Amino acid sequence: MGLTGFADTLDMKRHNGIFVCFNGAKAMNYQTGEVYFQQTLTVDQGKRVLAHMQSFDVCPIYDRDAYMYLENAFFTITRDGEPWNIAEYEAHNNNYLLCEVANNAAFLDWELNKILVAGQPEYLQEHWQEMGAPFEGELSAMFTAPYYYEFTPLGVDKTRALKETFSELGIDRSEVIAFGDAQNDQSMIEWAGIGVAMGNAVDEVRAVADYVTLSNNDDGIAAALEHFSGKL
Repeated sequence: MGLTGFADTLDMKRHNGIFVCFNGAKAMNYQTGEVYFQQTLTVDQGKRVLAHMQSFDVCPIYDRDAYMYLENAFFTITRDGEPWNIAEYEAHNNNYLLCEVANNAAFLDWELNKILVAGQPEYLQEHWQEMGAPFEGELSAMFTAPYYYEFTPLGVDKTRALKETFSELGIDRSEVIAFGDAQNDQSMIEWAGIGVAMGNAVDEVRAVADYVTLSNNDDGIAAALEHFSGKL
């Protein structure tokens, strides 16, 4: 899981750090392993999404334990004018091993936290409505980056995971400061007592934020915490 490296750097195991994973489909205590909230796609839902994606020039990716599964480990898009193996990037960035399968829909036999669909940004913008149409009212589907379109259980997002978890822990939203940069962070930024947009955030997130900090590559979180130091 990609969060573990950051969590270890922040010593979250010693401080009961909470993971909100899979775009909000799961929230857990990193120290104890206790799961506060989890909602999954059924096997049938996962199979139908994966079968539908066969009609598009995209790369669906899904996980189990230490592995990420997909049909093409060499799926490549263009990023900043250069070829980019997005499957390899996703696996290495999140500490997974890649495993190719012949047919996603036929292979799947377990419930999923989410299905990540990777593709060329221009292609996804042109086809996302067709991709999500059969599941409208049944599943949530959203962009999490220009090259990622994700399917999760209906109503699942980071905000719901935080609400469910913090309610159980007795933490009020007024005590929460949230940081985000992508479309899937927008509702969380609106909900938190203080919502901070990263300097590289999309316009929708910047528009609802209480404060805009520096970018992800410029220590934006540290800069915002310093800005709010003594005000919280």
